[in-house]
Amino acid sequence: MLTVLHSASLLGADGFAVTIECSVSDKLPMFEIVGLPDNAIKESKERIRIASENSGLFFPDSEILVNLAPADIKKAGSAFDLAILIGIFAGAGHLNCDFSDKCFIGELSLSGEVRPVRGALCMCIAAAKAGLTEIYVSEENAAEASVVEGVRVHPVKTVRDLYESLSGRLELPTVTFDKNGFFSEAIHSELDFSDVRGQERAKRAIEIAAAGSHNMLMIGPPGTGKSMLAKRIPTVLPAMTFREALETTKIHSISGILPPGASLVTSRPFRSPHHTMSSASLAGGGSIPVPGEVSLAHNGVLFLDELPEFNKQVTETLRQPLEDGQITITRALGKFTFQSDFMLVCAMNPCRCGYYGHPTKKCTCKAEDIQKYLSKISGPLLDRIDIQIEVPSISFDEISDPTPAESSEKIRERVNAARDFAHKRYEKSPHDIKSNGSLSASDVRTYCKVDDSGHELLKSAFNSLGLSARGHDRLLRVARTIADLEESEIIKAHHIAEAIQLRTLDRKYW
Repeated sequence: MLTVLHSASLLGADGFAVTIECSVSDKLPMFEIVGLPDNAIKESKERIRIASENSGLFFPDSEILVNLAPADIKKAGSAFDLAILIGIFAGAGHLNCDFSDKCFIGELSLSGEVRPVRGALCMCIAAAKAGLTEIYVSEENAAEASVVEGVRVHPVKTVRDLYESLSGRLELPTVTFDKNGFFSEAIHSELDFSDVRGQERAKRAIEIAAAGSHNMLMIGPPGTGKSMLAKRIPTVLPAMTFREALETTKIHSISGILPPGASLVTSRPFRSPHHTMSSASLAGGGSIPVPGEVSLAHNGVLFLDELPEFNKQVTETLRQPLEDGQITITRALGKFTFQSDFMLVCAMNPCRCGYYGHPTKKCTCKAEDIQKYLSKISGPLLDRIDIQIEVPSISFDEISDPTPAESSEKIRERVNAARDFAHKRYEKSPHDIKSNGSLSASDVRTYCKVDDSGHELLKSAFNSLGLSARGHDRLLRVARTIADLEESEIIKAHHIAEAIQLRTLDRKYW
């Protein structure tokens, strides 16, 4: 008897619906799975058989042939276990059910429990697009699956429960997602800028970077708080929209780092990879690529501490995502594109020993060593960093000052106001402009209007600092954000002046 039912699988960052055809015949016992399955699927035959027996269900001693369609696309993972077993039960005549609108996603344990799988959210989105409205997943995957509109999600604990439900003897519950509840959630973090003493100039630079989504580099000796500042940047960024949360959750779900029972990622990601990482770890990789750190930081912050210690080949992979907001990985199976729109924050010492320019500690590096240390940073990468600031050592008076430091909430209020001000300006743009940091050269000419005094200061800076055309545009983008923080449509001289002060390397710091 032939039974047709449905499941789903992953291909890069997206899911796709899979039709499962199960043929059970009264012939010599045989169990075969075809349709380009990987090893995990081939091994599922024994998992399925033992899970059925340990659940107290009869597994047919017949010829079983399972086809996964479309047969020309490689299938990977263990998400088909549940669907295959249900298809076998139906093919053997043990279940009489309409499978036309049902989708089964889950891995089986030998005891018959249904285990979670990676990428359940992406699979459910694909199932919904294919017209499947009844989704059966593990209890751990139910929350993320419920985010998809137009489907009913049934959490399944064991094969036995699902069998009884499809037989009409048990009613499985459904899980729903409260979208209004998502928007009412307040941003909460144990980290706060009120913990940071001193470094007011660095905090101001971070506020500007957050308001315009500018990439930034912090330069300073060890122990000045560069990492401490970076970790608190997500607390001043605007709250995630539902669309951003969905995009981020898809990537985290594919990577298997979504917490069990979580529905959406509600706080902006902060990723801080070690400098010994490989290019594949940063960009993503594998025979069937999985997201790397640049994608896991999507809609959040990617922090590279000790920037010169990263291999230059590794940092070169940042060029495409910084320009396009996505990264494309090519493999024999095809091209895989992952979204990678993040705010890049880097930190470094001023020299190898870390004490160049320190007021009390002597630098032991030679001039040529300092230049060699700086040359480890890719020029094209520096070209994509709008803000470069010094983070100096703080004094005892600053550390011991009892005056409470400004909280992340107050800084975030100003950031939100600046973003709203900019959003109104870009509403009529012929193309989507997310932030000032993403303005193109033509956008800079259109939206960065400078008054006469500001124009003269910009001209002087261009000549004295030897700015390139790209450096000129970077300066204007930052000045545009500073003006937005003051709700000024016209960029004025003091906006230009502050933007110049945020370009440490242009001012020949070394």
